[in-house]
Amino acid sequence: MSEANAVPVSPFNLAGKKGLVLGIANDHSIAWECAKIAHLQGAELMATCLNDKSRKFVQPLTDELGIQLLNCNVEEPDALTQVVEAATKQLGQLDFVIHSIAWAPLEDLHANVTDTSSLGFSRAMEISCHSFATLAKICTNHMPKGGSLITMSYLGAQRAVPHYGLMGPVKAALESLVRYMAIELGSKQIRVHAVSPGPIMTRAASGIESFDQLLAHDLSIAPLKRLVTLEEIANLAVFLCSDASSGMTGQTIYVDAGCHAVA
Repeated sequence: MSEANAVPVSPFNLAGKKGLVLGIANDHSIAWECAKIAHLQGAELMATCLNDKSRKFVQPLTDELGIQLLNCNVEEPDALTQVVEAATKQLGQLDFVIHSIAWAPLEDLHANVTDTSSLGFSRAMEISCHSFATLAKICTNHMPKGGSLITMSYLGAQRAVPHYGLMGPVKAALESLVRYMAIELGSKQIRVHAVSPGPIMTRAASGIESFDQLLAHDLSIAPLKRLVTLEEIANLAVFLCSDASSGMTGQTIYVDAGCHAVA
């Protein structure tokens, strides 16, 4: 086929792009769905899980798609540096990074915000928020063509959601971080976003008290009269990694069947 008659590459396609997906827990995690769809769209990937315990559930998934899997506990010194170095050694560079890591001690997550421990609050902030800033600092030197940094938030960052506890302030900090990072990294053509899904039963969500009530409440108010799927969440994240979103940065984007729009 001559160059004049060549079929243009869709900006929605990730063919030729190299990505890192952090935080796969099992086959029902947002990170795994993101990895699956990014792979389907042609991206070359590496991924992480927490430790050897989670690797038993995750490695059969990643092996099936030929995705190299690394352990990464962001509380361990230099863990993120080691992961990024391994990824760039394998992939050459990074075009996108999806950060799907969040955690808080159960005793603090189930407590009133005013009763949370200083240690529990700081660990939740380090793992769920500051790790994204650390990741960005390490990755930017390996993104010579720019690209996308994506993280996961929740409506509890903007509203006081019953039983969401200290993760509300932590996710609010994460969304603010996204805006500041977008400004700081924009000159490098690195785009930064938070995806804010509606509630969905994942391993992380299982720690939230009365989560079934939260699901029922959102189902009752959602303009679309349903809850969202993992695929819908991942579709948005992968779109934000594509060239089709090249004019966007610094946003928290909801994929929650419209619940955020309901007063």
